[in-house]
Amino acid sequence: MKIIDVKTYLTGQAWPDREGVRNFLFVRIYTDEGITGIGEASSLPAIEAEIRNKGALIIGEDPFQIQKLWSKMYLQSHFMTGIASGGAISAIEMALWDIKGKALGQPIWNLLGGKMRDKVRAYTHANTPEQARAFVDQGYTGLKMGGIEQAVQRVKDMREEVGDDIDIMADLHGPPWMTTSDAISVGKAIEDYGLLFYEEPVAPENIEALSRIQNSVNIPLASGERLAYIYAARELIEREIVDIIQPDAGRFGGLSQMMKLAAMAEAHYIQMAPHDGSLGPVGEIASIHLCASIPNFLIWEHRTGDVPLRYEVMQPQPEVFDSHIIVPNLPGLGVDLIDEVMLANPGDFTPGGHATNNKHEYRFVYPQPRRANWLKGKIQ
Repeated sequence: MKIIDVKTYLTGQAWPDREGVRNFLFVRIYTDEGITGIGEASSLPAIEAEIRNKGALIIGEDPFQIQKLWSKMYLQSHFMTGIASGGAISAIEMALWDIKGKALGQPIWNLLGGKMRDKVRAYTHANTPEQARAFVDQGYTGLKMGGIEQAVQRVKDMREEVGDDIDIMADLHGPPWMTTSDAISVGKAIEDYGLLFYEEPVAPENIEALSRIQNSVNIPLASGERLAYIYAARELIEREIVDIIQPDAGRFGGLSQMMKLAAMAEAHYIQMAPHDGSLGPVGEIASIHLCASIPNFLIWEHRTGDVPLRYEVMQPQPEVFDSHIIVPNLPGLGVDLIDEVMLANPGDFTPGGHATNNKHEYRFVYPQPRRANWLKGKIQ
């Protein structure tokens, strides 16, 4: 079997309640035996360009030789290991696994070593007590609030609303202006609410700040969604700075890289909770195959309330039942893209579309004079 073509598909839809377009960046690999594979990367223009570069590199190759092709694509980048390169390899390698699984008649989780669980536990996002209650009533047992606005108060309100049987997580989104001292202060203020983890309270590139927080706050620390390749995660793992590592299947560098990361983390008693906040439907399914097969899986981030296109462009959709996603059993990824839907909904990388919000005022929010009130949770 030989690869004969690699194509990208940028599809998107306007957000119903905000400006801009929600994009999905897919790839399909074609072979001379008629078997095709699909993959997905984070929807960034640089990643789409890299997919085309790396796709041309593997034409004529055997799609079964995944590690060889991974090395070939990685070396083409001249060791530039950011998410443009990582995202491109993620999408292509995902499609290679899909081809291999289809050709062998096996789901990807079986090619990764077998299935440790038939379903993976999932959480979703809630930022108000009302949202939290609605999701708990739907069966969710894990909820994550995002952002720093009134973070302490929202954690308190959410815990009072849902009780102690529901896992709560707090993601501060790693604001670059957040000081380490303030991140520790917020962390200490929410220690008593029994959080499952405290995610990226400072810019995740600031390794020393994360280390100080890990040593000062009695909540498991989580990070990793912005990383590409195991090399970028090495220090977090080896120094045991994080308790939970969060690679994104659309940018980390492929399922084989995520498997290697899981093994690195396992050796340090670190759990894995892959990121899915901006990932689309194909990347989610690929990550679920991985979560089914690793021993140190913690919980999966499931995106609810996305644009309707997400639920139309891929079939079948994942089954969610009692805060768990059922692991697919069909060969390969077990899903396929609907070409007519993709082609009828072109994406938008133009300024003012997905990539740029020209009306956003980029500034240091919560300046020093308001800091005391913000830490008390009084600022909206």
